[in-house]
Amino acid sequence: MTLAGWIQIALFCALVLALVKPLGLYMTRVFTGASTPLSPVLRPVERGLYRLAGIDEAHEQHWLTYAGAMLVFHAAGFVLLYGILRLQAFLPLNPADQGAVAPDLAFNTAASFVTNTNWQNYGGESTLSYLSQMLGLTPQNFLSAATGIALAVALIRGFARASARTVGSFWVDLTRCTLYVLLPLCILYTLFLVWQGVPQTLAPYAEATTLEGGHQTIALGPVASQVAIKMLGTNGGGFFNANAAHPFENPTAWSNLIQMASIFALGAALTNVFGRMVGDERQGWAILAAMGVLFLAGTAITCAAEGAGNPLLTALGLQGGNLEGKELRFGIPGSALFAVVTTAASCGAVNAMHDAFTALGGLVPLVNMQLGEIIVGGVGAGLYGMLVFVVVAIFVAGLMVGRTPEYLGKKIEAREVKMAMLAILCLPLMMLGFTGLATVLPAGLSGPANAGPHGFTEILYAFTSAAANNGSAFAGLSGNTPFYNLTLGAGMLVGRFFVIIPALAIAGSLAGKKTVPASAGTFPTDGGLFVGLLVGVILIVGGLTFFPSLALGPIVEHLAGAAGQTFAAAGN
Repeated sequence: MTLAGWIQIALFCALVLALVKPLGLYMTRVFTGASTPLSPVLRPVERGLYRLAGIDEAHEQHWLTYAGAMLVFHAAGFVLLYGILRLQAFLPLNPADQGAVAPDLAFNTAASFVTNTNWQNYGGESTLSYLSQMLGLTPQNFLSAATGIALAVALIRGFARASARTVGSFWVDLTRCTLYVLLPLCILYTLFLVWQGVPQTLAPYAEATTLEGGHQTIALGPVASQVAIKMLGTNGGGFFNANAAHPFENPTAWSNLIQMASIFALGAALTNVFGRMVGDERQGWAILAAMGVLFLAGTAITCAAEGAGNPLLTALGLQGGNLEGKELRFGIPGSALFAVVTTAASCGAVNAMHDAFTALGGLVPLVNMQLGEIIVGGVGAGLYGMLVFVVVAIFVAGLMVGRTPEYLGKKIEAREVKMAMLAILCLPLMMLGFTGLATVLPAGLSGPANAGPHGFTEILYAFTSAAANNGSAFAGLSGNTPFYNLTLGAGMLVGRFFVIIPALAIAGSLAGKKTVPASAGTFPTDGGLFVGLLVGVILIVGGLTFFPSLALGPIVEHLAGAAGQTFAAAGN
């Protein structure tokens, strides 16, 4: 790593930290119903939407009703998106005459965007029309992101309230998040991207004549607006197949930096929202510190591995690190940092091909996802995922000192711990279960492009990315088959909703409890000891559930490379 690389990482961290408090304050005011600078303009629009939908904004919901509303809303969104994809050939705004999307691919894509995963078994510019991108995918980018934030706020209310039966209104939270947070930020962000050179047009694809006299079709479209929400909402689905490595999605070093910062911005700010709503900002900073420790460790490992390069090539005298699969305009630091950011958050956007990373460089994105996408994580999803681990950490602390565990004055009892473990264990069930299935069935074994441990890692990465609702790919797996479309789609749905429902159950349980005054024996949860305990619990739980599988993939690749063997030879 060069000095310029470390400066880039430091600039990124400083930019994210600078956004935490102002965004946290603004979102706290939005979700507590307080006035904001945008209220004079947007409040009449908000009231009009409630009247149109027949919603009483003063009526709050029990956690079961909140969960039911969320599930029904997303079921309707799934059906609508599936229908648009299947009928694409007959709908307008299709200048490239794209045909109907196949049934299994339409199922996979609908599940992907409804769950905020944005896994793509297709090339956007060669498969989807402008209408499918704008009317089908983009609304789900907003709504799935707003849902994650709304659910995080509902869980925060569970910790903040006492003797309450409700956790808020899903419809009000969804409306306010979309109207006051996502839309204004995306409008500004889109203008910035257009300034940097990202297209925003409904014109047909351009035809160009090359210097050799050949003809080339240059894909265009309403790119900037979709890139804005894909980054801010940690969606990650690219307008183009090359995603953020494409010069029309990510044209400059400034766009690369701002895109990385925007992936973390709302997720990091929600920790401040948590601190403000529970009445102690230090609690939010402690959670952000735990996220930061894991993020910086992953960044250091990835940058060091990519900077050192492939040991086989280094032995031949080739220096300069691993540039395979990377855009030279971003280099190793910009590519390695982007890979850690996009998998620490459940974004899935990529500006380099993770399949071409070194073994240890590719291990970190895999571990980030397998820990449950709680290192900042998806907007909202990262916070409620981290709070689930907080419940487990507090339970462990209570066992060590022999007293009933409590957090923020709420006693953590058997119900909360059981719900937390359900939320945590559904992810390895999907990731490892479907990976095991794919490695024994011919339909699964036909997907990876490589043999041996690297091919196994391609399969494991795909199901990890799906269940973690990340959406990034190792780029060596041919996933557009009925087997992978259906199994990956199922993994996305379970990874999203089987975590959300236990988290809402925890919110409802905690909201109904009385607050217990702190005593001399209360474990402080705003200092370094708690941060260390939380990080330790996350790593131990992740180690027990995933590291046996990891040892068969990237770690074997690393050892094989160090021994001077090829990955394929190691697999044989």
